[in-house]
Amino acid sequence: MLVLILGAAGMIGRKLVDRIAAEPKALGQSIDRLTLADAIQPPVPEALKAVSKAVTMDLANAGVAAKLIEDRPDVIFHLAAIVSGEAEADFDKGYTVNLDGTRALFEAIRQQRLKTEYTPRVIFASSIAVFGTPFPEVIGDEFLTAPLTSYGTQKAIAELLLADYSRRGIFDGIGIRLPTICVRPGAPNKAASGFFSNILREPLVGKEAILPVSDTVRHWFASPRSAVGFFLHAATLDTAKIGPRRNLTMPGLSALVSDEIDALRRVAGDKAVALIRREPDPVIERIVAGWATQFDAQRAGDLGFKAEQSFDEILQVHIEDELDGRLA
Repeated sequence: MLVLILGAAGMIGRKLVDRIAAEPKALGQSIDRLTLADAIQPPVPEALKAVSKAVTMDLANAGVAAKLIEDRPDVIFHLAAIVSGEAEADFDKGYTVNLDGTRALFEAIRQQRLKTEYTPRVIFASSIAVFGTPFPEVIGDEFLTAPLTSYGTQKAIAELLLADYSRRGIFDGIGIRLPTICVRPGAPNKAASGFFSNILREPLVGKEAILPVSDTVRHWFASPRSAVGFFLHAATLDTAKIGPRRNLTMPGLSALVSDEIDALRRVAGDKAVALIRREPDPVIERIVAGWATQFDAQRAGDLGFKAEQSFDEILQVHIEDELDGRLA
């Protein structure tokens, strides 16, 4: 099996690679060659060095996608994107990376298919940002996509392209609409949703964190471990069970900011909670107000996708995976 991971240096990309390194048959069979590509050099785990190639590239640049597809990978994980806050702040960059790069990839697959029989599995990282207000109390699988951000629009357009290219048999695609991933490891990034992780990650190691929205803000969450599970499950899923509607809202946890804080208190005590400093940010508040808060992800659930059921579980995943199972 030949596998290509785009965005392999990102948080989910790195964790996906690490999971494959730890579980050689995570994709159902052995990997003969693994190409890891990103705008910065992706790390290669020791266990995968014999079969891996790391590539530094910009998918939106002319010819890059075609070069990556020359080897005709069987499975392509498309995780390459800039995050929501950056896409909203830089209109040109958002469309260049999130849309033009995706279209270039899809077209490179089509051109390769015109030369020889080739139908790879493509798993695309979409987002619940494809939905926009007004929302019902719970968003079901039939709710329309009407994004209110540039990032959400870029993802929604890519979803339509994925469905159409799959319908025409160019590739076998699945779009994974990710919840907000929490707790994200590492330093804060430019995602508008970053504070959801910051107010847990930093206090757990004795650092201060900024909360820019009200405690009553509700959102839809899953852990990084669940996100990796979504992509691996999609890679081995029988897509005949999905039908023509190739984009799936992933299961998750609907929770308030106050639920996060309560879970932090149960795990790390009042001292950790006291490290959260409230500084309202009208820009972040406006963006977050346009996000969906609760889903009935029945299609994905029926297909076997799974996520956490409480913030205590999400915190435990972070402690196990990032803090060696121990609190500071």
